[in-house]
Amino acid sequence: MKYLFILLVGLITTTAFAQTEIKVDEAKTHVGETVKICTKIFGGKYLENSKGTPTFLNAGGSYPNAPLTLVIWADARKEFKNKPEEYYAGKSVCVTGKIELFKDKPQIVINKEEQIRETINDKLIINEPR
Repeated sequence: MKYLFILLVGLITTTAFAQTEIKVDEAKTHVGETVKICTKIFGGKYLENSKGTPTFLNAGGSYPNAPLTLVIWADARKEFKNKPEEYYAGKSVCVTGKIELFKDKPQIVINKEEQIRETINDKLIINEPR
């Protein structure tokens, strides 16, 4: 009985932390959910003179028609090894995070670099620390 309980708790915990993988064009229908989205980054912008010094990455399309925006605030950006707006531009990535709406557009706030993983042919690339 004890082992059954441990197994049950393990399954519930694993299920609770699993995220759904969706297409970037479906982001708006998954607001409030933690998801995984694999897509291309079509460019980005670092607004170093704006409040919070955000970095915006356009996922799935070019600005202003990108179906998803990735937002990296200054505190998270300083932990990145490279400038995100330059490093990820034109690359295919998988992103994990909670979808929020800002001005009726879906976004994911990136709090740590591990939320964005570069891919080639839908396979994750594990980058070694530099």
